[in-house]
Amino acid sequence: MGLPKAELHLHIEGTLEPELAFALAARNGVTLPYADTTALREAYEFSDLQSFLDLYYGLMAVLRTAEDFTELADAYLERAAAQGVRHAEIFFDPQAHTARGVPIGTVIEGLGTALDRSEERYGISTRLILCFLRDESAESALATLEAAKPYLHRITGVGLDSAEVGHPPAKFREVYEEAARLGLRRVAHAGEEGPAAYVREALDVLGVERIDHGLRCMEDPELVGRLARERVPLTLCPLSNVRLRVIDTLADHPLPAMMAAGLLVTVNSDDPAYFGGYAGDNFDAVRAALALEPEQLRELARNSFEASFLEDDEPRRARYLAEVEAFDFGAS
Repeated sequence: MGLPKAELHLHIEGTLEPELAFALAARNGVTLPYADTTALREAYEFSDLQSFLDLYYGLMAVLRTAEDFTELADAYLERAAAQGVRHAEIFFDPQAHTARGVPIGTVIEGLGTALDRSEERYGISTRLILCFLRDESAESALATLEAAKPYLHRITGVGLDSAEVGHPPAKFREVYEEAARLGLRRVAHAGEEGPAAYVREALDVLGVERIDHGLRCMEDPELVGRLARERVPLTLCPLSNVRLRVIDTLADHPLPAMMAAGLLVTVNSDDPAYFGGYAGDNFDAVRAALALEPEQLRELARNSFEASFLEDDEPRRARYLAEVEAFDFGAS
């Protein structure tokens, strides 16, 4: 769907398509435990979040050089542009790379090369969000933020991802306080597999400005009311939710109920190479499965720009919102 949209929940490592994985493996002398791209795609059947993470982190072994990260980001941006993405706020997981001996500067500068030319090449403005792995220690997160300090001119904010259950947001209070001191925006995954209480904790303890996923807030009516009143954005990932068994089918997705409750929800792709679709594919899927009307889709696109970290460029946000209002669904 060409509807102009911002993508606010996108893990760049999760855009590693099998074809690129094998190409980078060959270039870097890495042997993958799959016979070919077909065998690798067949492995994309997940029983839960952890089963996905096991494959996801294993496949990252092919990412070694700045050129690899540039190629990865370029491939995503090209696909995103074809699906109507006009602004992308991109997550990356430095700990997953530094643990393999890849310096954080290699990752950031490699991604930065692609992002610096993204608007000229693809018509997409970008922001970069450094995510901490919540199943690693708080000390590791602090060390990662310290290592990133020479590159803060490239980083807009911090996030929190990976295995949620058993790793409450409060574990990362100190690193989020330091991020705030540095002037970084703050988001966190909460309420995907973890309880609604994690959403509340991310808001109250970490001071986050957006909640990534947040589906389980619907189990707590008081929390839903607060999120609606405070206009806290939720970055939903519908196809991801089905592939990771968070919900059974897309027809069961609470997106319409969340919109009806006045929540500022957005639609995003999460890890599209693994979950069956990029941003436009997710819009198409919810449109079909949930019988969303054009004006509901327009609201989702409008929400994505309103929830984006474009406070430093309000004229750009206004232009994007005007594109949303002008979009003709009859021509799509």
